[in-house]
Amino acid sequence: MKLSQIASLLQLPLENGSPETEITGLNGVEQAAPGELTFVSNPKYAAAARSTKASAVIVAEDFPSIPTATLRAKDPYLSFARALELFHQPASYAPGVHATAVVHPSATIGKNAHIGPYVVLDEDVEIGENAVLLAHVVIYRGAKVGNNFFAHAHSVVRENCRIGDNVLLQNGVVIGADGFGFAKTAEGRWHKIPQPAPVVIEDDVEVQANSCIDRASVGETRIGRGVKIDNLTQVGHGSRVGEDALLCAQVGLAGSTEIGNKVILTGQVGVVGHCKVGEGAIVTPQSGVAQDIPAGAIVSGAPAVDHKLWLKYSALLPKLPEIARAVRRRSKKE
Repeated sequence: MKLSQIASLLQLPLENGSPETEITGLNGVEQAAPGELTFVSNPKYAAAARSTKASAVIVAEDFPSIPTATLRAKDPYLSFARALELFHQPASYAPGVHATAVVHPSATIGKNAHIGPYVVLDEDVEIGENAVLLAHVVIYRGAKVGNNFFAHAHSVVRENCRIGDNVLLQNGVVIGADGFGFAKTAEGRWHKIPQPAPVVIEDDVEVQANSCIDRASVGETRIGRGVKIDNLTQVGHGSRVGEDALLCAQVGLAGSTEIGNKVILTGQVGVVGHCKVGEGAIVTPQSGVAQDIPAGAIVSGAPAVDHKLWLKYSALLPKLPEIARAVRRRSKKE
């Protein structure tokens, strides 16, 4: 694909270089070779942009001029993502139901759906148009799934759950397994609390590999429109995740957690049950949220506190032995 064509499709101005340059693929700024397109969004790679072997670089609008052909973008990372789509079209799957699939007579399947090998659609299941269910996907009875659903192998949607349009489940996702609810008896044993309430997933959600979203005992567990959930994430029963929130790898939400719109929970964050994280808040890696977090806050640590305060804590940690020795010496003098 010619560089001029890429610039036109991405609606980006081209500086330097020949519009006729042939671009054969994309790569990182340090790995790119002639004929490839790369990008720079992080300032620490500015030097690499000046020495890259790539034929063209997507940079920010205010990025300094470099000899290599440049495409200037308001958001280089987003533009690079869109450029990738030009070169890597998703695999297509022909409509039809594989001979080994098990489809209950009461299940309904929308037009142009692909139902792969050993898929199981139970009683009263509804699958929307243009769905793709790959091998060994199981949809339990009463589940309702919208249009353009894509379920990779071994993902599961449990009974009576509701899934909107344009939802993507990666391998091994489980939607609607029982919430972790047990009451202790007088004898000290654990009595299981029924978990009949469904999971509701709104439109444009992606749940990545081996993540679990549990059903609730009452009410529902709800994932808002546009939420993206990374691998190995646990969303506890009765939780609500607001629109466009981002839950990174190994995040864990205990039951009845409320996550606001556009919240970002980074890797290995844990949130105690019944806590609320306000809209637009960011929780940094491995932090533990044990109380409500206000909207727009950036918090760190366990228990999580204001990020700037946590930085002060962190700066003091290496000095604690020295401070302790000073305190002991002072105590002996007194």
